[in-house]
Amino acid sequence: MKWYWRGLKNYANFEGRARRKEYWLFHVFNGIICFILFILSLMVVSLFISGIMTAEGYDRYQVGYIIGYGGGFLGYILIFIYQLAVLVPSLAVNVRRLHDTGRSGWWILIGFLPIIGAVILLIFYCQAGEAKENQYGPNPKVNVS
Repeated sequence: MKWYWRGLKNYANFEGRARRKEYWLFHVFNGIICFILFILSLMVVSLFISGIMTAEGYDRYQVGYIIGYGGGFLGYILIFIYQLAVLVPSLAVNVRRLHDTGRSGWWILIGFLPIIGAVILLIFYCQAGEAKENQYGPNPKVNVS
């Protein structure tokens, strides 16, 4: 969780370097939060809809159908809002991770290439950072606070 908060605190810091641990844990916690938002939306919609529809005489299949679509839609809206809120911090962590591997942050634009761009970025993000100081700053493993 410490690494997630570190990413949020440096929300607009596109300077310096981010080690693999900071990058991956930031994105893992993002995924966990999105999953929780989705599950909560399904729970809220199911509690709301099931009470109303069973009182109206609908059978459980119709109720389940509406809960699935209604909860899913609400979940996607909540996740979209959350992802907009963490867009800049996510970009900043990605750019700092590229800096750690000795690459410019502009390499993030290769992600716009379908499939191959994402694969290339994944390879870059998995690579170890440069052990020595590079043009983007000192080794973050040495300067852990």
